[in-house]
Amino acid sequence: MKKWPFFIISLLVIVLDQIAKYIVLRSLAPYVSYEFLPSFNFTLVYNTGAAFSFLSGAGDWHKWFFTIFSSIMSMAIIVWMIRLPNLARKQLFSLSLILGGAIGNLIDRVCIDHVVDFIDIYYKNYHWPVFNIADSAITLGAIMLFLGLNSSKTVA
Repeated sequence: MKKWPFFIISLLVIVLDQIAKYIVLRSLAPYVSYEFLPSFNFTLVYNTGAAFSFLSGAGDWHKWFFTIFSSIMSMAIIVWMIRLPNLARKQLFSLSLILGGAIGNLIDRVCIDHVVDFIDIYYKNYHWPVFNIADSAITLGAIMLFLGLNSSKTVA
C-alpha cells in the first residue's frame, strides 16, 4: 500500500478546516454564541494559545513558541510517516489526522496571528473550551495513535 493516500487525508483535513474557518469568519460576530443544536453553539473565538485555548492569555512569547513547535512537529510527523512500514495503516491514519490538524492551525498562526475557534460544546452552564476542526483532528488522531500503539503490545 502506498503512503500518499494518508497525505491526501491530511490535505483534506486542512482544506475542510480552512473552509470552515473562512465561512465562520465571514458569517459570525466574534464572541457571540449562535445556537445550532441544544448543547452545541457556534461561537467565533480568536485563540492565541494552544488547543482548547491553553495558555491563551500568556503574552506574545507563546505565539512564536507554538508556531515553531507546530512547524517542527509537522516535519517530524512527515518523517515518521515516511519511515513507517506500509502496513502500519492505523498509525499512518492517526498521524495523517494529527498532521492535517497541526498544519490547519499553523496556517492560522502564520497568516492571522491567532487560531480561529468556533465549536462550542456545553452542558447547562459548563462550556468545554471552544475549538475547531483542526483541534478535533489532532485529538482524534492522538487518541487513535495511543490506543493503537497500546493495543499492538503483546502480553507475555
